[in-house]
Amino acid sequence: MTIPRTTLGTAAPLTVSAQGLGCMGMSEFYGTGDEAEATRVIHRALGLGVTFLDTADMYGPFTNERLVGAAIASSAQGRDGVQLATKFGNERLPDGTRVGINGRPDYVHRACDASLERLGVDVIDLYYQHRVDPTVPIEETVGAMAELVAAGKVRHLGLSEAAADTVRRAHAVHPITALQTEYSLFSRDLEDDIWPVLAELGIGLVSYSPLGRGLLTGAITAESDLAADDSRRTAYFPRFQGEALDANLALVARVRAIADRLGATPGQLALAWVLARSGRDGVGVAPIPGTKRTAYLEENVGAGALRLDDDVLAELETAVPRDAVVGGRYGDMSSIDA
Repeated sequence: MTIPRTTLGTAAPLTVSAQGLGCMGMSEFYGTGDEAEATRVIHRALGLGVTFLDTADMYGPFTNERLVGAAIASSAQGRDGVQLATKFGNERLPDGTRVGINGRPDYVHRACDASLERLGVDVIDLYYQHRVDPTVPIEETVGAMAELVAAGKVRHLGLSEAAADTVRRAHAVHPITALQTEYSLFSRDLEDDIWPVLAELGIGLVSYSPLGRGLLTGAITAESDLAADDSRRTAYFPRFQGEALDANLALVARVRAIADRLGATPGQLALAWVLARSGRDGVGVAPIPGTKRTAYLEENVGAGALRLDDDVLAELETAVPRDAVVGGRYGDMSSIDA
């Protein structure tokens, strides 16, 4: 199938594949990675037309950018036609120690230069502040990011997990192309305050964890399905713990019932729901489901073939009411801008 294209933003538009690929789990957090298989996944994604690749300096740390850059360089497509996104701001040391959130202008420049070197590219298509630094005015951070655009090191700017007022202030300094935040059938809070600002300012939405960190795929049926070193086993992800997991799996069962009737998997239906949001109120939406397995990549791409009519969309939202999901997105929300 041909992957359609989506335009993120209007003041500084960036056209990307309608579905992207989140690369984080290839290096860290969701169990042990396999670099050779991850490279095959990226090559297959590019071959299928999934050209919007998402990474960050803190994944690994640092190793994911190297993996993604090397995979692009060794692919049949090469750098041309790839929309490459990375992030800065969650500062870590090479041994993985977390230093904190850093939005200081001097750090913005150092982080960008380091990412360009690791990725092996001359320019980053979409550069995000990964988390908002509460100690540095957003105007100063985005001002430094704008200098990267002027220098030709970055083409478009983005924010990740920024509150509505922060987005508005940032956009006044330099056009913001996209906001990346969690958005799925299981995480819809942004519809209240953030979505209207994106629509007003002409900013796109990049949806990370559109499959609820794997819950909405239906592949997770108990905590034992997760590897011992999978961070979803920890209290940092409350939706995967004890009674919360049981309640959330009951919601997944409802999604599965609808998916079965449509001849799809639960994950494909959940992704199709996110894809169906694109264009609503003029907001372009691009989900970036992450995977480190080719089979799951191909399943995710299949979601693009589903066309959900209004009746199915309404049925899904009845099956998974916004307030029915048990547990917060993170056990510690202190790094999320509010």
